[in-house]
Amino acid sequence: MRLGVIGPTGAGKSLLSQKLAKYYHATLIEEPVAKSPFLPLFYNNKDTMALIAQNAFYSDLFLLFWKEKDNQNLVCDSTMFSNLVFVEIMRLQGLMNATQAALTYMICDANLKRLPDLDLTVVLVRSNEQLFKNVKSRGRGIEQGQEEYLGFHNTNYYPALRRIFKNYHVQDSKILWLTCEDMEDPKEFSRIVALIDAQYEESLR
Repeated sequence: MRLGVIGPTGAGKSLLSQKLAKYYHATLIEEPVAKSPFLPLFYNNKDTMALIAQNAFYSDLFLLFWKEKDNQNLVCDSTMFSNLVFVEIMRLQGLMNATQAALTYMICDANLKRLPDLDLTVVLVRSNEQLFKNVKSRGRGIEQGQEEYLGFHNTNYYPALRRIFKNYHVQDSKILWLTCEDMEDPKEFSRIVALIDAQYEESLR
């Protein structure tokens, strides 16, 4: 199974991806953005760095997917679609103009044609309150003082993602909108796995 996990900043993508990769004995593709040298440049100067940083993130992510394009058993802590959500949000916020957004979409389209589709995308659904709580608790210094940006991001994430899924004709059966509690709770994790397995079986019909 080729599984993608996406959601807004602070949703718990990395934790769930790590646990799922271990459970399914799958290759884990970790999101490269958090370690990118472009991320602090973006946070410190969004107006100038939005287009440059976004396409740097895309390049890193594409290379990771490309190296595993023939792997039929992997868990991805991010997808090409999750990056497009950031493009949509930055366009709405005025950090990217229409031309810049269109250029990024063209790059994404070219990349997607060279990569196999995911079998299932798990979308972590969280409230704004929980997202802010998670961001604060993990204590990344780079995210401090970004409340306005993160608030706008959280509010617009799910509507933007739904538009992207529709535009790229992603079937509903290949998407699991997942609301969950403590992923470290064995019972909750078992429930999550059961939902994923059931949705995957549905997608094969």
